Amino acid sequence: MSLFGDERKRNINLGGSSAAAAQSQSALFDQVRQRRELRLEQKRRNDAAIRIQSQWRGTLSKQRLRIELRRTFNSDVTGLTGMRCLVLLGQDDEALGMWCSAMAAADWTGAMTASWIVLARQLSLRLLSAVATKHANALLYLQTLEKLLQHPQSSIPVLQYLLPRAFYSLLSTCILAYPKTSPNVPLLISFSTVAFTLFPSTSLEFAQAANDLFDHIVTLSILPYRIPLTSLTQLGARFPFSYLSVVRLARPLSVEARVNLVANLLALVPAARHAQLKSALPAYIRILSDIMESLPVGVFDPDAHYQAAEEKGTKEIIDSDDEDITVTVVAHFSSAKAEPLPHFDSRTLKRLKTLPSVPHLTSLITHAKSSKELVRFFIALTGVWPLEKKNVLSLVSSGWIREIYRFAVRTSPLGKDQNSVLDQSNAEEWPSMLLLADVYSELLSTMGDDEFFGTGNSKTRNPLNLDEVTQWTKQLLNIAYVLYWRDKDGGRTAASDVCPGLRVSWDTARDKITNCLVAIQTRDTRKSFVPSGHWHVLHNQADLQGFVDAAAYEEEMVASESGADFPANRSRKQIADMSPRLGILKNIPFVVPFEVRVSMFRAFVEADRVRSGRPRFMHMDGRQVVRIRRDHVAEDGFNKLGGDDKEGGMDMKSLFQIEFIDRFGNVEAGIDGGGVFKEFFTSLCQEVFDTNRGLWVPNSQQELYPNPMSFATESNHLKWYHFIGKILGKAMYEGILVDVAFAPFFLAKFSGYCIFRTSWRGDVSELALNFDLIVDEFGEKKTIELIHGGSSIPVTKQNRKDYITAVTNYKLTVQIRKQSTEFFQGLETVIKKRWLRMFNPQEIQILMGGVDTLIDLKDLRANTKYGGLYDDQAPGIQMFWSVIETFNQEERRALLRFATSCSRPPLLGFKELVPNFCIRDSGMDEQRLPTSSTCVNLLKMPMYKSARVMREKLLKAIMSGAGFDLS
Repeated sequence: MSLFGDERKRNINLGGSSAAAAQSQSALFDQVRQRRELRLEQKRRNDAAIRIQSQWRGTLSKQRLRIELRRTFNSDVTGLTGMRCLVLLGQDDEALGMWCSAMAAADWTGAMTASWIVLARQLSLRLLSAVATKHANALLYLQTLEKLLQHPQSSIPVLQYLLPRAFYSLLSTCILAYPKTSPNVPLLISFSTVAFTLFPSTSLEFAQAANDLFDHIVTLSILPYRIPLTSLTQLGARFPFSYLSVVRLARPLSVEARVNLVANLLALVPAARHAQLKSALPAYIRILSDIMESLPVGVFDPDAHYQAAEEKGTKEIIDSDDEDITVTVVAHFSSAKAEPLPHFDSRTLKRLKTLPSVPHLTSLITHAKSSKELVRFFIALTGVWPLEKKNVLSLVSSGWIREIYRFAVRTSPLGKDQNSVLDQSNAEEWPSMLLLADVYSELLSTMGDDEFFGTGNSKTRNPLNLDEVTQWTKQLLNIAYVLYWRDKDGGRTAASDVCPGLRVSWDTARDKITNCLVAIQTRDTRKSFVPSGHWHVLHNQADLQGFVDAAAYEEEMVASESGADFPANRSRKQIADMSPRLGILKNIPFVVPFEVRVSMFRAFVEADRVRSGRPRFMHMDGRQVVRIRRDHVAEDGFNKLGGDDKEGGMDMKSLFQIEFIDRFGNVEAGIDGGGVFKEFFTSLCQEVFDTNRGLWVPNSQQELYPNPMSFATESNHLKWYHFIGKILGKAMYEGILVDVAFAPFFLAKFSGYCIFRTSWRGDVSELALNFDLIVDEFGEKKTIELIHGGSSIPVTKQNRKDYITAVTNYKLTVQIRKQSTEFFQGLETVIKKRWLRMFNPQEIQILMGGVDTLIDLKDLRANTKYGGLYDDQAPGIQMFWSVIETFNQEERRALLRFATSCSRPPLLGFKELVPNFCIRDSGMDEQRLPTSSTCVNLLKMPMYKSARVMREKLLKAIMSGAGFDLS
């Protein structure tokens, strides 16, 4: 018998593994795993049971503790022990209500120890948090908090505890939670200003309270409509206006919050209170300015906001008006999407209307005109609210402009020399300069010359005397000139602002200064009031020549870019960025003397001629012959030279030979070496600009502009305007002077110069006008609305400037738009618009028609050549100049036209006449008349022996009006 039994034996298989053994091993592994999982599950259950038991014991302990705390609290509600129990109890609305009720009837003074105040601070936060949840005992809680904030022992510690714990945020939530009629609201409003009576203005608590008040209370939507009128008055009375300088908004505010802030400040500080603010008014203005500078353009008027975004997207197209482009109207611009604006309450928008109102702005000017903050305010306002810009600037011009100049601009170092313009130490001088430029530009747009100069019976409207304007324009000249040259790699980029906190880029500043400068210079061109050479920046001849040479190079580079002509998508701004000299010539060309610009114009033309492979002189055999009937000059010229180049029209830049056909059908004997061509253009212009043809009408000064009648917009007439433009362009291209005077406003459309409007100064309501016009065409009258619904909109004192602008636009632009467009497009086929940007309307007139001045015989004689038997000392020549001295101006002009085909002297004197005026002998026969070859500016004169005979023969020849058959 075995000692241990069989159960203690180990069965060892020495014969190797088997299938049964492997199966037994797998079952064993499963059993082990199951037992392990069972043990883990049992452990989890045990742990869970322990936690449940612990939680239950804790809950029971807390319940017993709360019961004990509540029992202790009930026995000493207002005591220190009771307050400790209340704090430890946590959120116990019933206990909190009991404490508030007991405290309302108790005297706290004796119990206010340091420990009591520490506990009261914590309870005060619990009270306000409960009010924010719209608790039933909210009024009781607020009354208790009011006592804590009013008691001299508890007020400061309690508020010091609440301020860093979202006190104003909780007040904001509470104000939004209760209706206007709730008794809780007045208490909440009183809490919002209590800090300003408890803390000194230099303390951190005061500054934090002021900032939080702005961040959380004054940014509430329609705040004046959420609180009672008495509370609004109380808030305005206790508002820390005198210490607004400490306010710095602590958190980034949304667009809606910033707009609400502006609207609520306007409610708290109506115009009637400006006088009471005294020294605080500049700080109030600064806050408004800072907010407006941070808002999207047009935010106060949503329609203007989206319009501004469209204008931003199309700015380059609109700005490109000075270049050789055609503007195409498209449905939308996908690249210019306006940032969506939040929805504003209609009452907020109505309140914002007071911001640019006359009473509000007038009050600000009256009480803060000496403050630089007011200058920034107006720049910010006109920037964020473009639809109100004209009204705002008009108000400033009538009441403040003189002070801006005399107390800020005249004494400013900005612009006194060119080095001062980009000097960062002068950054604070920019706001006054820019506002004055904006305001003065707007003022000049409605000021007549008599009002500007104070002449005649007109009372001057010019707030600056002429000496002040002269002095100021020197500053503007220096600023504008430097801004076109500014170094973009030196940190002063186009996108950066000219002054910290001022949303005005360098490009915008340049545009403002340029607009004002051009407006003033335009007045000077009509009636000069500045010293000779005042407008010229370059006085050194070497500097001037260097400028001219470099500008010619820049023009060549721009024109030949990419192997093509000037790109159509280049704007005036882009030209200025690419080529500073061309930017100067196209925006402030008057800084360069007129004579120099004329020379540059001719140089540009010659460069274009070379670049396009069109030589100035060509053998007769290489020219196309154009035959013109002398008695049908306009008709034949239109038929043979008119039409677009694509439609088979002749390239007006090319050279062609003119042959006149006399009334008998014979070709006249003149050989076109240039003179016949010039005579053709002179005769053609006399016909096409004849007002009897109906294409042109004269103004009171007999200056021409397109006929505004509707028949002039018919297709056939528009082709004539295009043809006339080509003719004029050809004349300018070849240097042929045309005896025609255009109305300045018409030339301004091409040169880019603005026109001015005058204003009715009386009571406009007496005129009984609406925003419409009655147009009479051949007895048929029809009403034209200047704006949508204009027939029912009366003209008032407030909108009279809009009416003047609308009438001006219709009369000078709308009625002649098609005619002008065709004319200038024809002109642009020959003359690039950017070339004419160098001249104002008066200078373009001189460029086209020459100098309408007396003929200087000394200049003519000094630049005269002689041929044949003649020289300057020949008896016949001495006699000739003596005879010419007896001619009146009309006869002298006739002589000049007889010999050169133009009655006006060249722009820069007779030295510019190519070839020079020449006199040669033509035989001894005194019975012959003098003849000429206008192609070479040659006068052929027989060798007369008598001055009487010479005078008689000369007058007969030059006054006959005959053609080349006279030869």
